[in-house]
Amino acid sequence: MSVSGKATGKTIEDFQVGETIETSGRTVEMSDILTFAGLTGDHYPLHVNEEYARTTQFGGRIAHGPLTFAFAVGQVALHGWYGDAIVALKECDSLRATAPVRPGDTLRVRATVVEIADARRPEHGTLHVDYDVLNQQDTSVMTFRWIMIAHRRTLLEASDD
Repeated sequence: MSVSGKATGKTIEDFQVGETIETSGRTVEMSDILTFAGLTGDHYPLHVNEEYARTTQFGGRIAHGPLTFAFAVGQVALHGWYGDAIVALKECDSLRATAPVRPGDTLRVRATVVEIADARRPEHGTLHVDYDVLNQQDTSVMTFRWIMIAHRRTLLEASDD
């Protein structure tokens, strides 16, 4: 939205069910994992202690699930697909970590619009987008549904008259 209250750029009407984008990749570094541990206080040894992590089913350190999630959200934001259509996050649904993310993995996101619905306020709608986070081998490492409140152009234009 602009300061004047008029819609600028994208609104919910600019999205179509089935529309899909794929982001560029981002490599997960060990420094990312250690920084995330420091920022959140999550120093679980699976993430920060190589000797311990070698004794687990993963055979070495892996990224925190919430770090993978944050990278996914950031990758789509950097892509610019949403423009200025989004008002706020409403919900994250069905988050599943489906494979470990290791230092050196390069992640990208395939995001698909699965539903466009009305919102509580008539000037908004809800945009439901499925995220599939993929590594460099095209293995899905995380999936979730991101539900956002988005500006609606048609009502905004009608109220500007």
